Amino acid sequence: MNELRITLALGGAAVVLAVVALVSAPGRAVPDAFFDIGEPFFPEFTDPEAAATLEVVEFDEDTAAAIPFQVTNQDGLWTIPSHNDYPADGRERLANIAADIISVVKEDFRSDNVADHEALGVIDPTDLTAPGLVGRGTRVTVRDTNGEGLADLIVGNAVEGRQGLRFVRVPEQKRVYAARFEADISTAFEDWIEQNLLEVERDQVVHIVLNEYEVDEQTRRATLPREFTLDKVEDNVWNGSDVPEGQEVNFVEVNRLVGAIIGMEIAGVRPKPAGVSGNLRDAAMAGRISQRDVRDLINKGFYPTQEGGLLSNEGELLVRTTEGVLYTLRFGEIVYGRGEAIAVGDDTSDDAESGPGENRYVFITAEFDEAALPEPDESDTDAHESWQRRVGEGREKVERLAARFANWYYVVAADSYDRIHHPREHFLRDAPADAF
Repeated sequence: MNELRITLALGGAAVVLAVVALVSAPGRAVPDAFFDIGEPFFPEFTDPEAAATLEVVEFDEDTAAAIPFQVTNQDGLWTIPSHNDYPADGRERLANIAADIISVVKEDFRSDNVADHEALGVIDPTDLTAPGLVGRGTRVTVRDTNGEGLADLIVGNAVEGRQGLRFVRVPEQKRVYAARFEADISTAFEDWIEQNLLEVERDQVVHIVLNEYEVDEQTRRATLPREFTLDKVEDNVWNGSDVPEGQEVNFVEVNRLVGAIIGMEIAGVRPKPAGVSGNLRDAAMAGRISQRDVRDLINKGFYPTQEGGLLSNEGELLVRTTEGVLYTLRFGEIVYGRGEAIAVGDDTSDDAESGPGENRYVFITAEFDEAALPEPDESDTDAHESWQRRVGEGREKVERLAARFANWYYVVAADSYDRIHHPREHFLRDAPADAF
């Protein structure tokens, strides 16, 4: 029995020692770095609608400069501060981005070592103290209406072998995680603005005028305009003015022109001087256009006349719709370049005399053309009420568009300009023999 007691006692002691060893063994402790795996980066940010400002900063290694892009809501109006406060179509896109950022969680710990930041691509692009140009990520910041930060994250390289995961880091923190980051944080200007600038549908375009002329830059007078008018009769049937014998309107090319007008690609904008914004003729009559304003116009290929009109060195295109809106697109000088140099402009880009991409300045106006909606007989009450409603809607649209166009020169992408700007011969073809 004594031997049995001794054996049991020794066995119990062994168990106790084993438990103590298991608990105290250093290799069994869970590292602090893994305690927050699976947690969201910004647990207090839960409502996508709270997002009022998005700022994205990328780093351009070629110019060794941080490039910011920002969209924000100012008193109910969405604008792009980084692009001269141009109006943005941003609420839905920003809410979607915010929702994606809210869902980002810490899926895996990668490093606590600052020396790894370059290889992982999470160096802050705004950090002026960082010595190198490589390894900088994209910084994404979301703020509320009071300017308080809701989220702030540096997004780095893709995680090799793990689709959809990126290395990410919170600014001012050393720790780097792998996380699924799929937010569409586009910094392309065209992705944040109204794509259909004229707000026109294909079947609404019924009248087009090509106005070709040359401008004498000294006298600011134009040669006699060579106008070519196109009127839509029915689908795929257009009549043209002064069509030469043996030819007819090429409706295929006219349809392509209409498509190009609707899909006109705006590559950039420039704010107009105060004296040039609004109604140019009224400003001229009131003496609000300064010599500096005139020089600005001329530098962009537009020439104010003594009567308060405006000529352009590449002619004009007039477009009228079934709503009674008459657009005038005046084409000016070439703007060379790509990317931000075109979207925003800088001290040198607008003065370049050569380079990639022959984009164009375009001066756009909108007015209401009463001739497009003739008044019916008042005895037909229903028709007259319908006419009054359409006239009211047309005038309201013109007022809104005129306010949008008033403050901006637009820069149309080179290929878009090439699809729109053609001489009258481009829209004619030989008529079939049986047409005579």
